[in-house]
Amino acid sequence: MTLYRCFAWDARAKTDAPDGPLWYPRIYQGDGRHDNPDVYGCLYLSASALSPVVEQLARFRGQALRPSFLRRRRIGLALAEITLLDTAALIDLDDPRQLARERLRPSAVATRVRTTTQQQARALYERYPYAAGLRWWSTFESTWINVTIFDRAASRLRLVDVRALSLDDPAVIDAADWLGLPSA
Repeated sequence: MTLYRCFAWDARAKTDAPDGPLWYPRIYQGDGRHDNPDVYGCLYLSASALSPVVEQLARFRGQALRPSFLRRRRIGLALAEITLLDTAALIDLDDPRQLARERLRPSAVATRVRTTTQQQARALYERYPYAAGLRWWSTFESTWINVTIFDRAASRLRLVDVRALSLDDPAVIDAADWLGLPSA
Protein backbone atom coordinates (compact mmCIF):
# COMPACT_ATOMS: atom_id res chain seq x y z
CA MET A 1 0.00 0.00 0.00
CA THR A 2 1.40 3.41 -0.97
CA LEU A 3 0.99 6.10 1.68
CA TYR A 4 2.08 9.72 2.08
CA ARG A 5 3.30 11.75 5.02
CA CYS A 6 3.75 15.52 5.33
CA PHE A 7 6.20 16.33 8.12
CA ALA A 8 8.99 18.62 9.32
CA TRP A 9 12.08 17.24 7.56
CA ASP A 10 15.75 17.62 8.23
CA ALA A 11 17.34 16.43 4.97
CA ARG A 12 20.51 15.46 6.90
CA ALA A 13 18.59 13.09 9.21
CA LYS A 14 18.72 9.36 8.73
CA THR A 15 15.44 7.81 7.63
CA ASP A 16 14.29 6.75 11.11
CA ALA A 17 16.21 9.39 13.11
CA PRO A 18 14.58 12.56 14.53
CA ASP A 19 13.02 14.62 11.71
CA GLY A 20 13.51 11.77 9.24
CA PRO A 21 10.63 10.45 7.12
CA LEU A 22 10.11 7.26 9.17
CA TRP A 23 10.78 8.80 12.59
CA TYR A 24 7.95 8.44 15.09
CA PRO A 25 7.81 11.90 16.74
CA ARG A 26 6.56 10.59 20.09
CA ILE A 27 8.10 13.52 22.00
CA TYR A 28 5.77 15.91 20.12
CA GLN A 29 2.67 13.73 20.37
CA GLY A 30 -0.25 14.07 22.73
CA ASP A 31 -2.71 16.33 20.88
CA GLY A 32 -3.28 14.22 17.75
CA ARG A 33 -6.32 12.16 16.88
CA HIS A 34 -4.84 8.79 17.91
CA ASP A 35 -1.95 9.94 20.12
CA ASN A 36 -1.10 7.95 23.23
CA PRO A 37 2.64 8.67 23.60
CA ASP A 38 2.78 6.96 26.99
CA VAL A 39 1.89 3.68 25.20
CA TYR A 40 3.01 4.07 21.56
CA GLY A 41 4.22 6.48 18.93
CA CYS A 42 2.37 6.85 15.66
CA LEU A 43 2.75 8.17 12.14
CA TYR A 44 -0.17 9.85 10.40
CA LEU A 45 -0.21 8.85 6.74
CA SER A 46 -2.69 8.98 3.88
CA ALA A 47 -3.43 7.09 0.68
CA SER A 48 -3.61 10.51 -1.01
CA ALA A 49 -0.69 12.95 -1.26
CA LEU A 50 -3.18 15.81 -0.97
CA SER A 51 -4.65 14.87 2.40
CA PRO A 52 -1.57 15.28 4.64
CA VAL A 53 -0.65 18.57 2.97
CA VAL A 54 -4.19 19.87 3.56
CA GLU A 55 -3.87 18.74 7.20
CA GLN A 56 -0.71 20.83 7.56
CA LEU A 57 -2.05 23.94 5.82
CA ALA A 58 -5.61 23.95 7.18
CA ARG A 59 -4.68 26.08 10.21
CA PHE A 60 -3.95 28.96 7.81
CA ARG A 61 -7.40 29.20 6.23
CA GLY A 62 -8.38 32.78 5.48
CA GLN A 63 -4.77 33.89 4.95
CA ALA A 64 -2.67 34.33 1.83
CA LEU A 65 -0.26 31.44 1.26
CA ARG A 66 3.26 32.28 2.48
CA PRO A 67 6.56 30.34 2.64
CA SER A 68 6.41 30.37 6.46
CA PHE A 69 3.35 28.07 6.26
CA LEU A 70 5.71 25.34 5.06
CA ARG A 71 7.85 25.35 8.21
CA ARG A 72 7.51 23.64 11.59
CA ARG A 73 9.97 23.99 14.43
CA ARG A 74 12.11 26.14 12.09
CA ILE A 75 12.54 23.35 9.54
CA GLY A 76 10.79 22.87 6.23
CA LEU A 77 7.93 20.54 5.49
CA ALA A 78 8.41 17.61 3.16
CA LEU A 79 6.20 15.02 1.52
CA ALA A 80 7.31 11.40 1.82
CA GLU A 81 6.02 8.47 -0.21
CA ILE A 82 6.05 5.35 1.95
CA THR A 83 5.11 1.74 1.30
CA LEU A 84 3.32 -0.29 3.96
CA LEU A 85 3.98 -3.97 3.40
CA ASP A 86 0.88 -5.89 2.31
CA THR A 87 1.22 -8.23 5.27
CA ALA A 88 0.45 -5.40 7.70
CA ALA A 89 -3.07 -5.61 9.17
CA LEU A 90 -5.06 -2.42 9.70
CA ILE A 91 -8.14 -1.95 11.85
CA ASP A 92 -10.62 -0.42 9.41
CA LEU A 93 -12.67 2.31 11.09
CA ASP A 94 -14.43 2.92 7.77
CA ASP A 95 -15.93 -0.58 7.81
CA PRO A 96 -19.44 -0.71 9.34
CA ARG A 97 -18.88 -4.31 10.50
CA GLN A 98 -15.69 -3.33 12.32
CA LEU A 99 -17.46 -0.40 13.95
CA ALA A 100 -20.32 -2.67 15.04
CA ARG A 101 -17.88 -5.23 16.51
CA GLU A 102 -16.17 -2.46 18.47
CA ARG A 103 -19.46 -0.77 19.39
CA LEU A 104 -18.26 2.47 17.80
CA ARG A 105 -20.43 4.99 16.01
CA PRO A 106 -19.08 6.85 12.94
CA SER A 107 -19.81 10.17 14.65
CA ALA A 108 -17.63 9.16 17.61
CA VAL A 109 -14.80 8.04 15.31
CA ALA A 110 -14.95 11.31 13.32
CA THR A 111 -15.24 13.64 16.30
CA ARG A 112 -12.64 16.35 16.88
CA VAL A 113 -12.78 15.59 20.62
CA ARG A 114 -9.31 14.11 21.02
CA THR A 115 -9.92 12.51 24.40
CA THR A 116 -12.56 10.35 22.71
CA THR A 117 -10.49 9.33 19.67
CA GLN A 118 -7.36 8.78 21.75
CA GLN A 119 -9.24 6.44 24.11
CA GLN A 120 -10.61 4.51 21.13
CA ALA A 121 -7.13 4.20 19.57
CA ARG A 122 -5.58 3.02 22.83
CA ALA A 123 -8.27 0.38 23.35
CA LEU A 124 -7.86 -0.90 19.78
CA TYR A 125 -4.06 -0.90 20.08
CA GLU A 126 -4.30 -3.05 23.20
CA ARG A 127 -7.08 -5.33 21.90
CA TYR A 128 -5.33 -6.08 18.58
CA PRO A 129 -1.60 -6.58 19.30
CA TYR A 130 -0.97 -7.73 15.71
CA ALA A 131 -2.46 -4.59 14.11
CA ALA A 132 -0.07 -2.22 12.37
CA GLY A 133 -2.50 0.66 12.78
CA LEU A 134 -5.86 2.20 12.06
CA ARG A 135 -7.52 3.02 8.73
CA TRP A 136 -10.01 5.90 8.84
CA TRP A 137 -11.29 8.77 6.75
CA SER A 138 -10.12 12.35 6.68
CA THR A 139 -12.35 14.81 8.47
CA PHE A 140 -11.59 17.26 5.63
CA GLU A 141 -12.81 14.95 2.85
CA SER A 142 -14.32 11.56 3.60
CA THR A 143 -12.99 9.96 0.40
CA TRP A 144 -9.39 10.59 1.54
CA ILE A 145 -8.25 7.50 3.41
CA ASN A 146 -5.89 8.16 6.29
CA VAL A 147 -3.82 5.59 8.13
CA THR A 148 -2.33 5.83 11.61
CA ILE A 149 0.65 3.48 11.90
CA PHE A 150 1.75 2.37 15.37
CA ASP A 151 5.47 2.27 16.12
CA ARG A 152 5.32 -1.51 16.61
CA ALA A 153 4.90 -1.71 12.82
CA ALA A 154 7.97 0.40 11.94
CA SER A 155 9.67 -2.59 10.27
CA ARG A 156 6.75 -2.87 7.83
CA LEU A 157 7.38 0.57 6.32
CA ARG A 158 9.68 1.37 3.40
CA LEU A 159 10.61 4.85 2.24
CA VAL A 160 10.12 5.29 -1.50
CA ASP A 161 10.81 9.01 -1.89
CA VAL A 162 10.85 12.27 0.02
CA ARG A 163 10.90 15.84 -1.27
CA ALA A 164 11.02 19.24 0.35
CA LEU A 165 7.84 21.25 -0.21
CA SER A 166 7.80 24.71 -1.75
CA LEU A 167 5.04 27.09 -2.77
CA ASP A 168 5.27 25.87 -6.37
CA ASP A 169 5.05 22.16 -5.49
CA PRO A 170 1.94 20.59 -7.08
CA ALA A 171 0.82 19.13 -3.73
CA VAL A 172 1.02 22.57 -2.07
CA ILE A 173 -0.76 24.24 -4.98
CA ASP A 174 -3.56 21.64 -4.87
CA ALA A 175 -3.88 21.86 -1.07
CA ALA A 176 -3.95 25.69 -1.13
CA ASP A 177 -6.60 25.56 -3.86
CA TRP A 178 -8.66 23.02 -1.92
CA LEU A 179 -8.46 25.19 1.22
CA GLY A 180 -9.05 28.44 -0.66
CA LEU A 181 -5.68 29.92 0.32
CA PRO A 182 -4.87 32.68 -2.17
CA SER A 183 -1.27 33.23 -3.31
CA ALA A 184 0.55 36.04 -1.52
